[in-house]
Amino acid sequence: MRALKDYLPHSPAEVLDVGGGPGRYSIALAKLGYRVTMLDLSESCLQLAQKKAKEEGVSLAECLRGNAIDLGRFRDSSFDVVLLMGPLYHLLAVDSRDQAVRETHRVLKKNGLVFATFNTRYAPLRWSAKNEPEWPLQGKELLETGVWRPVTTGIPPKARVGFTSSYFAHPTEIRPPMKRDGFEDLDLIGCEGAISMIEEKINESKSDEFDSWVDLNYRLGKDPSLHGAAEHLLYVGRKYSKEGPRNK
Repeated sequence: MRALKDYLPHSPAEVLDVGGGPGRYSIALAKLGYRVTMLDLSESCLQLAQKKAKEEGVSLAECLRGNAIDLGRFRDSSFDVVLLMGPLYHLLAVDSRDQAVRETHRVLKKNGLVFATFNTRYAPLRWSAKNEPEWPLQGKELLETGVWRPVTTGIPPKARVGFTSSYFAHPTEIRPPMKRDGFEDLDLIGCEGAISMIEEKINESKSDEFDSWVDLNYRLGKDPSLHGAAEHLLYVGRKYSKEGPRNK
């Protein structure tokens, strides 16, 4: 939310939350006065989001069932902001990810903003070293292509990792396709900064110590040398105007 608040236009503005899940960000933005339309594949997630929104005393403009690669129900240039925070994890084919980004670009207004999140390529290795040392037995495709698929054939039960098929991006793979599909880069942030998978003690610390770590870690999350050490990356981009990207 901190990164979103740094870039979001003033409310009210039209926000589309693609793959909004149980509505965490949709509800948080609705509380700030944004008009939020939420889209998700899961009917149960949509129902849960509506239930939580009611409990929080806010309303979402719409909760719709749909797919990130087909936003055809929305007109061109309909939204000031699109959140694409989750769908790109589960689109394994390059063409599918590109289609989701192109659809996002289409429904954004001129100079509209996209917030897109990515799993990072080597996060599973660090998780494995900590929790499942046998994991490299089934990690070859991940390292070669960024795609993780559960493998059971020929893998001892102890070495099987119960994680759904997903795409894990190398930090260098993120900006080029976003630029190609019409976005000006504004930021790339490591969501976990420098404390990925070692945050337990910080989470238990006193409030002032915790706040200091939050501030430091947010700053470190913008350091490119640490992007590969995060579990997730947040890309922030602006839709090109007809004249092309703004001068920085």
